[in-house]
Amino acid sequence: MTNNNDQLYITKVIKGDTNAFAYLVDNYKNMVFSLAFKMTKNREEAEEISQDTFIKAYKNLSNFKGDSKFSTWLYRITYHTSLDAIKKQKNNNNTFEINEITFNQIEAVESIMQGIARKERAKVMDACLQKLPDEQRSLIWMFYYDELSLKEIMDITDLTEANLKVKLHRGRKKLLTIVKENLAPEMIENYGRK
Repeated sequence: MTNNNDQLYITKVIKGDTNAFAYLVDNYKNMVFSLAFKMTKNREEAEEISQDTFIKAYKNLSNFKGDSKFSTWLYRITYHTSLDAIKKQKNNNNTFEINEITFNQIEAVESIMQGIARKERAKVMDACLQKLPDEQRSLIWMFYYDELSLKEIMDITDLTEANLKVKLHRGRKKLLTIVKENLAPEMIENYGRK
């Protein structure tokens, strides 16, 4: 499943050409940093996680079997390294009570969001995403923004398909609640009428 270029450089590294690893780092450094930053919301922490991820990947490269794409394997390392860093830093859990949301309310919020200009909507959504708990934000980011398949996310997170679907559903519900709470009431009324 790994593309030929990746496999070529992976083979070179395993055979002892340590310089070949620079190709893999260059290819995937933005993906790794982006995920780490989305999970931690901290640039310095994301840089450290990125370094740790590539060190772990280098040390374990011989364990990469090629059953999945190299990017999925690396994403998984980044995800778990980020979770470990978050667990170390967090002493208190953020709890958030989910109000029951009816299907119609979800549809109403979605139609309101469609009425907001693209740039404004992106800004609102990013701010709202940052308010989600780390795991939910990461899962929603992987599925909707990175457009990873359920199978790829399952490989990365070790979640079962049923558990992943439940977590995505809860994350979407919580995100919609946050969006609804953060949009100015007059904005909701305005766009609700259109």
